[in-house]
Amino acid sequence: MRISLRLLLLGTVAACAPMLPEAPPVTPTPAPAEQPAPAPAPTPELPAAPVVDQAGFEGWKQGFLARHGGVRRAQYERELAGLTPDASVIRLDRNQPEFSRPAGAYVQNAVTPTRIAQARQRIDRVPWDVVQRYGVPSEILVGIWAQESSFGQVQGNQDVIRSLATLAFDGRRRDWAEGQLKHALDIVVDGRRARAGLKGSWAGAMGQTQFMPDNYLRLGVDQDNDGIVDIWGDDADALASAANLLAQAGWKRGQTWGYEVTLPAGFDYAEAEGPKHNWRYWAAKGVTLPGGGQPNAAEAAEEAAILLPQGARGPAFLALPNHYVIRAYNNSVSYALAIGLTADGIQGKPALSKAWPNDAPLSREQRIGAQQALTNLGYDTRGVDGVIGANTRAALRRWQIANGRLADGYLTADLADELIRRGG
Repeated sequence: MRISLRLLLLGTVAACAPMLPEAPPVTPTPAPAEQPAPAPAPTPELPAAPVVDQAGFEGWKQGFLARHGGVRRAQYERELAGLTPDASVIRLDRNQPEFSRPAGAYVQNAVTPTRIAQARQRIDRVPWDVVQRYGVPSEILVGIWAQESSFGQVQGNQDVIRSLATLAFDGRRRDWAEGQLKHALDIVVDGRRARAGLKGSWAGAMGQTQFMPDNYLRLGVDQDNDGIVDIWGDDADALASAANLLAQAGWKRGQTWGYEVTLPAGFDYAEAEGPKHNWRYWAAKGVTLPGGGQPNAAEAAEEAAILLPQGARGPAFLALPNHYVIRAYNNSVSYALAIGLTADGIQGKPALSKAWPNDAPLSREQRIGAQQALTNLGYDTRGVDGVIGANTRAALRRWQIANGRLADGYLTADLADELIRRGG
């Protein structure tokens, strides 16, 4: 039962979190007049929103109602009446920062001294009985709260039903999006939340901890016992719901998410993101913790993987089971690292010992072109969608091994261009 529930959670992850602005401190102190507010970080320019076909959208809508309406078809049809697709949602879905930006750029933007200080100020907002009941540390919960909504201040103001209908119509993740749309419609039809208040991100994630509709229905917690699961306006409900999701996904009490590790000279990078082994195995391979020491006894007994999110030139990590539990929230290595490293910072652990390389982001054309080239060359990426995930990294690693390259599975812009020339 645990296995099937975990697979279900991983199949219905929260939408990818945007890179959010820093939140103001809990008790703000006005800056002196002569100190202007810092300029916001530049946002990478996105391609223009695609033109969508309204007639085609209407055809998809009728098909959706036939497939999923059932006895509620008339009620669903009422909520979908007059809806138009949102072209900006399609554009954003194809340019998610967790999968298009180098891991270091994503993590460094998310894990800052300011954000860690803000998180420490809010650590007491996590009800102690939530930590006791679910076993998820308050630092992890506050890290998710920070990353998902800047502590509730940036929750998204888009019509969740319209966003999910657009994603379903676009078709990249149609089955998933149609399932989430049905759940969103049920939230409204059942009276759990008024349609006007069902707001969220462009990808349909809702509230302070950015729950997808299915997770809201199955895992939402009424922590203050007022009869309403209010993840939008109630900190306690939002944080307890997040803790419940992680607990149901298999959070291991008394263990951390992972560690930065130092790899020895001559390490076989083809082992990264491969079979998992316990600490004794990795230590025998010469893997060490930068500050010395070792994982605790429970952690050392766990099967763990080595991750190289930015290749052999970047930091390396020992990913324990709780790293993958965080990915039940958002199935991205960069996202899970951002949450884990924020939690470490809240606890006062040292910063990373190895700097992130300053690599350029990959364009969508490079990501898709590299995936298509690898597949053409006989290294199937299991889909050409522009998302550089585990399947693409595994295919790239096989190509690197076959071509005598260092097999770290990391796609740089130069390597993408080379692959496109060879097999695009």
